[in-house]
Amino acid sequence: MNWEPDRLDDQQRLAEGDPAGMLRAVADSAAQVRTSRRAALESGLSSLAGDGRPRAVVVAGVGGSGIAGDILNVVCGHGAPLPIVTVRSHRLPGWVGATDLVIAVSRSGRTEETLAVAAEAVRRGCRLLAVGGPDSPLHAIARQAGAPFVPVAGGGQARAAVWALTVPLIVAAAELGLVEAGEEVFEEVAKRLEDLAHRCRPASESFINPGKSLAMELAETVPMIWGSSPLAAVAARRWAGQLNTNGKYPAVWGELPEAGHDQVAVLDGPLAQRDIFADESGRSLRLFVLRDVEEHPRVVRQREVSVRLAEDRGVPVTQIAAEGVHPLERLATLIALGDFASTYLALGYGADPTPVSAITELKARVSQ
Repeated sequence: MNWEPDRLDDQQRLAEGDPAGMLRAVADSAAQVRTSRRAALESGLSSLAGDGRPRAVVVAGVGGSGIAGDILNVVCGHGAPLPIVTVRSHRLPGWVGATDLVIAVSRSGRTEETLAVAAEAVRRGCRLLAVGGPDSPLHAIARQAGAPFVPVAGGGQARAAVWALTVPLIVAAAELGLVEAGEEVFEEVAKRLEDLAHRCRPASESFINPGKSLAMELAETVPMIWGSSPLAAVAARRWAGQLNTNGKYPAVWGELPEAGHDQVAVLDGPLAQRDIFADESGRSLRLFVLRDVEEHPRVVRQREVSVRLAEDRGVPVTQIAAEGVHPLERLATLIALGDFASTYLALGYGADPTPVSAITELKARVSQ
């Protein structure tokens, strides 16, 4: 596949290259926020607070569903009175028991790992909340356990439904008193997502379209994506995952200050070296720094120095700041931009952003 930036401003080629409508699905994020909040409120999540606050919250999910647990954790923040843990495997940690809340998240309601954890949570007597496809095996587990279930409309890829899967978790956290998140918060998030969808629409040309512009910066590079806070690091992880699945593209993500203790070393490596006399530019490193207002003072200093180190070595740097007041709002602005950019990157390479044939083949072979 060759990178052809002209594809990004050719409406016919964009439409032909995205037959399953990944761009439309990403642009639908604001509607997901509003619809999912209504579904959560109608699913009786207020009952979660009836038994008091749990000892811990464990979110079970993988892939596009697993990121919901990470989002819940950083939205509740350091002030949360209990630990929030995401499990991306078949088993619950040994310490999880009857005083803990397990939230099982699966867009299809059929994810092998998530079903295994949900069933184990029931056997251990844990409190359970399930979010996923209606009339699915996950729905059946919740029904048998008498646990609340929030339905998520089927169809499409789980990675394109991040807000449909995440919003019920935030609503549940608000019911438990773990975060302040009333109707006005979700409406501000939806408005932010609507605004970005308008600016990233296919008809908007590359030089003013932030999604297309970011895709052009990503193309023909090896992106190293750092978050400058726990919240920004979740966005960095999401960016890398979306580049992998939408763009079929490699990416490395990290969080400061940890990235300053290992990943920064690649600034002295072969991918950071550029041959300005070469006939064709090779794929080389590019640093993307996702910034947040809640950076530790020492991390601010480390970020500034790291950027300077990269620039001194000729490594291009892109810095993107979160926008908004509420942590969910700030996270939404970072995640949505990466979702659009990864989709446009795929289309610029002539790749369909929706299919993930290698993942499908892997699952098929494992199940044999």
